[in-house]
Amino acid sequence: MEDASLKSFLEKVGYRVVDRTLSREYEVARLIAETQGCGPPLLARIEGVRQPVAVNVVDTREKLYKALGVTGDSEAYAKIVDSTMRPGRLEYVDKPPLDEMPEGFEGLPAARFYEGEAGLYLSSGIVIACYEGVCNASIHRLLILGRERAAIRIVPRHLWHLYRKARERGEDLPATVVVGLHPAVLLAAATSPPLGVFELGLAAGMLGGSMKVYRSPVHGNPVPLGAAMVADVWITGEQVEEGPYVDALLTYDRVRRQPVVRLEAAYIKEGEYTHTIMGGSLEHVNLMGFPREASIWEAVRRALPRVRAVRLTPASGGWLHAVIAVEKQHEGDGKTAIMAAFAAHPSLKHVVVVDSDVDVDDPMQVEWAIATRFQADKDLVIIPRARGSTLDPSAADGLTAKMGLDATKPLDAGMGYERGRIPGFKWGSRRCHQPGD
Repeated sequence: MEDASLKSFLEKVGYRVVDRTLSREYEVARLIAETQGCGPPLLARIEGVRQPVAVNVVDTREKLYKALGVTGDSEAYAKIVDSTMRPGRLEYVDKPPLDEMPEGFEGLPAARFYEGEAGLYLSSGIVIACYEGVCNASIHRLLILGRERAAIRIVPRHLWHLYRKARERGEDLPATVVVGLHPAVLLAAATSPPLGVFELGLAAGMLGGSMKVYRSPVHGNPVPLGAAMVADVWITGEQVEEGPYVDALLTYDRVRRQPVVRLEAAYIKEGEYTHTIMGGSLEHVNLMGFPREASIWEAVRRALPRVRAVRLTPASGGWLHAVIAVEKQHEGDGKTAIMAAFAAHPSLKHVVVVDSDVDVDDPMQVEWAIATRFQADKDLVIIPRARGSTLDPSAADGLTAKMGLDATKPLDAGMGYERGRIPGFKWGSRRCHQPGD
C-alpha cells in the first residue's frame, strides 16, 4: 500500500465536514454521541488542534468492512486471522517532511468527553515500542497533564511486558505515539497476537500484503507512512493517578497509579487528517470487539465447522457478552461452542449460542431463542470464580462467574420449535412498515 493515511481512506469512502470549530469540553462528545451509527464519517475542527479531526470513522460494521476491503463478517474474520498467522511485509522508506509541533501533547486531538473524567483524554493513539528485538503496537489512552507530560493506562499485556523489561534495567521505555492512520492499522493494533508478532505486520497483511513505514525522528521506531501526528516519548518509572475515565462499558473506570509519559519531540504531517475516539462510543466498541470476534469465530470453527455468526454485543462494550449462531451437527455442540468461546476470549462473561435461524443482531430474536429453546437445568453452563475483565465493576477482585446458555433446539425438534413464517416477510426488530415503503 502506498501509504496508510486516514485521509486516503476517508477520501475513498466519503465524509461530511462540520462547519464549526468544536470545544474540547464536551462539544466533541456531543457530536460523536448524536451522529454515531448514522451516515458517513465526520471531519471537524477542534480548538487547539492544527489538523482536521475525524470522528465516527468505523462506528459501523459496514465501515469496518470497507477498511478491510471485504463484504461481510466471515471474510473479515478470515483476513484478520490470516494476517495474524502470516503477517505482511514492512517496507522501510525515507522519512517524509514533518513539522515540529511546539504545542506538544496539548496539540493532540484530546477532549473531555464525560462529566467526572480526570481531564482531556486521547483514545485514538497507537503506541509503538521496540525493546530487545521485540516490537509492539497497541492502542492506549493518554490523560494529558501538560505540554510534555501525560499519564498512560497500560494493562498487563505486551506493552507492559516491554515496559517492565526496561524498568528492570533501570531504563525508561522509548516509544512513539502515532495518531491519524487508516482504520485497518488501528484494528491491527487492537488485536492480541502472540508476543513477538508485530501488529504493524498484521496491518500490512490487512492492507494487501505490505505497508510502507519510516523511522521515527528520535527513537527510530517504525511509523506507518501517512501518519498525521508522531510523538517520540519515554514511558517513565514515575507514576501518577490516572482516571476516572469512561471506558467501553460506559462506566467510570477506577483511578489507578499509572506511568507518566514524557515527551521528547512531537511532529505533524501537513495535509493529513487526525482522529479522535470517545470512550464507550460505537467506534471504540467496534475496534475493541471486532478482532476478538475473529478469535472466537476461529476457535469455535475449529470445533464446529458450521459457525454462521459471532457477535460481541454493543451493550457489553463489545467485550463481555457474545451471541454465536451455529448449525448443530451433534447434541452438545452448543456447549462445545460455549467452551471454545471462553477459551478464545478470556474476558467473556456471558455467551448465548443459538441456531442459524436466529439473527444475532436482533436482541428480540435472541431472547425468543432463550425463551423457547433453553432449559436452565440442562442447557446452562456456569464457571465460578474464573478470570474476568478489569472493565467489569462487579468483578472487583478480578474474578467473575462465567455463564453460557445453549439456546439451540434439539436435533430432532419438531414444528413446535419453529417460528411462524409469513411468505415474503422476514422477522426483525423493525415493526413500523407502511404500505409503499
